[in-house]
Order: sequence, then C-alpha cells, then structure tokens
Amino acid sequence: MRISTLSIGSELICGEVIDTNAGHIAELLLGCGLRVQRHVVVGDCEPDIGEALNELALKSDAVIVTGGLGPTVDDVTALAAAHATGRRLVVNEELNEHLRSFSARLGGPGGCHPSDKQAMIPAKSTVIPNPTGTACGFHFIHGGCFFFFLPGVPSEMDRMLRETVLPFLYVRVFHKRVVLSSFLNVFGLSEPEVDGLLACVLSGSHTVQMSICVTFPRIRITLRADADTETAARTRLQETVELVRERLGDAIFSEGHETIEQAVAGLFARRGLTMALAESCTGGLIAKRLTDVPGSSAFFLEGAVTYSNAAKMRLLGVPQDILEARGAVSSECAAAMAAGARVAAGSDLGLAVTGIAGPDGGTDDKPVGTVFISLAAPDGAWTKRFLFGGNREDIRTLTAWTALDWLRRYLMNNSLFSV
Repeated sequence: MRISTLSIGSELICGEVIDTNAGHIAELLLGCGLRVQRHVVVGDCEPDIGEALNELALKSDAVIVTGGLGPTVDDVTALAAAHATGRRLVVNEELNEHLRSFSARLGGPGGCHPSDKQAMIPAKSTVIPNPTGTACGFHFIHGGCFFFFLPGVPSEMDRMLRETVLPFLYVRVFHKRVVLSSFLNVFGLSEPEVDGLLACVLSGSHTVQMSICVTFPRIRITLRADADTETAARTRLQETVELVRERLGDAIFSEGHETIEQAVAGLFARRGLTMALAESCTGGLIAKRLTDVPGSSAFFLEGAVTYSNAAKMRLLGVPQDILEARGAVSSECAAAMAAGARVAAGSDLGLAVTGIAGPDGGTDDKPVGTVFISLAAPDGAWTKRFLFGGNREDIRTLTAWTALDWLRRYLMNNSLFSV
C-alpha cells in the first residue's frame, strides 16, 4: 500500500514549530508493516492544501492529513478538502453533539451553534472520534484513495491514529510484511568514515535498508529488515547488526534510544566503581548529563566546577607552579585536576576537563577549541589534548561527549584503556 502524509500549518513551513507528527506516523505505520512513501508540508492556504490533496491522490492509496481542524480563521483544512473533492461543506450532527457535550464537561454553556466551524466537514465523510479534544477528524474515499484528516495536536492525533486509522488500514492490506528496526548510536567517527566502513555491509541486499543520520555530535545508524514472517525479518536484521558491530567496534556506544550517559551509568553499575569529576570549560555540563540518569548517585560521588585558578588550587590541590608555568589549559593541569578530584572524593576514578571554549581567550599555541581531558584510575592515568571546532556551545558539547566516551571505553575494556 502506497501511503503519504500531509502536514498542514503555516507555523511548520516558517520553522516556528517542528513537525513531529510525520515522523511519529511513519514510525507507527512501520510497526504494522506499512511504509510512508512521501511526506508533504503546506501552509494554511486553501489552494495549496487542495493542490496537495489532488496530487497525492494520484500517487497514493492512502493519505494521512494532520492539522488545520481547529476553530480559528486560519484552520481551513475541511473547507479545502471539500472544494478539492467537489463536496459540499455540511454540518455534521455527530460533531455537533460532540462539541456540545465537550463544552458541558468543561463547564461551558453546553450549547453549540449549528454553524460552528468544527462541526462542518465535507459531505459523505465518516467522523473519526476525538476522545480528548474538540477537533474530531473525518475520512472519505476520493479517486480510489483513502483520505484521513486528523488534528495537529500530537497527543490527540496519536490516539485517533492508533484507535481508528491504523486498524482501518491494516485490515485492507492483503499481503502484510513484517518490518523490524534496529538503531545503533556512534560517537568518535565522522559520517564519511562510517559510510566507508559500512559500504560493503549491504551490497546486494534488498531486504535490509540502512540510513546514516548525523545528530550532532552523534551518528545514528538505522537498520530495517522486512520479510513475510517475524522470524525471517529478525534473522536478517540481527545478521546485519552483527556485521555493523564488527565493522564499527567500540565506536558504537549504545543501541536503541539509550544515551551515552545511560550507557556509562550501566557500565558503572556492572563494574561497581565510583567516580569524581572536575570541570572547567564545560561548567558542569558533564555532571548535569550524568545526574540526569536516575540512580547515578550510586557511582557519581561529587563534581566541582573549578573555573578559576584559585578554585583549582583550593578544591583540587593543583600546584601553583603548574598554573604559573604551564597554565590552566594544559596537560599538567588537567592531570592534576583529575588526580585531585579522585583523592578529594575517595573515588575509584577521577575525570577532569579544562580548555578554551571561546569565543575569546585563544592564542597561537592554544587556539579556541583547545581542550585537555584527563582520567585518573587505580591502574594508570591518561591525558590527551584535543582541538575541537565550532562555536562555544559546540566545543563544550564535544568536550562533554568525549569525556563521557572516555569513561565508557575505560569501563568497557576492563581497565585496558588507549587514547
């Protein structure tokens, strides 16, 4: 079945609001073995909506439309659908009653004028109930294509999609395919490097699809397999996942929707170790990410944001001669910070970052983006210099991610750590 989605709203094409509905619809359809083949976005303009509906009808077996069913003057979806399909816009008594009862439940007057905008839909349409809002949907057949009109409010749309649209479509698909997906999250490799390493993985495969998406600073690899049975789809998918893991190795930090800090927390739990943290240029960003994970107090003992030299000396015991001779942004200072944090907290590991996030403060020897990361552990200590690009936020983000990745690699490799 060829399925398309149409998102309506001037706020979407102006960039004021991100269209999350289209992705959510596509994801839910995949779970039913159905795929979206195209997605279109138009503003709240009747001619544009009508043109999109007619074009999609020629190329689709079903179209799911979201947005423009509200009570305001810019909500013109129902009117555009009526005009585009040669229907009259009529008052629907079922919708009239829904609006009355909904108003009464909210303590309103309980009355609804028959000409109320949300009670009017194209003639010969079937109502799609909305249990949680005023904007009910509707569906009809036009040109051999099923059209479904849903509100743009994500929570309302989701329930109506699950309860009405998906069951309607599923029973009309005669040859159903099972579609299974796997997501692998990568850090430390560039997109061209990932593409080069995986170039041969899917060569000649028509049953597994792969996409590579950069969501700074991580890379997300999506693998999808479809087959006539779940067993066949799962086997094909798992074989491909294993090939990708073999090619990318430790650069894969998690699978599914697990974040890098969640992966680190899981490794700490398995190893039974603790850590302390000293941050300068990241200003507490690493600590924030770690403590976003429930239960992180089991391994994360304490953290210090030591921005000034005085704080580095007082809280971490960084020697004054290191700060005077080598500077706060140096391998020596980073190593002293990591060791000091570990001693102060009595933790197994001490992690430290210091650098120049910009936009000012750089020199020829230490330009903006210069960062030193150090890890102190019972079996050794490691410090490395990095030069990150981008603006201040990018540099701080890359520093935090790299520091977390150091923790992950150390914990994962059972104290065998190489930088």
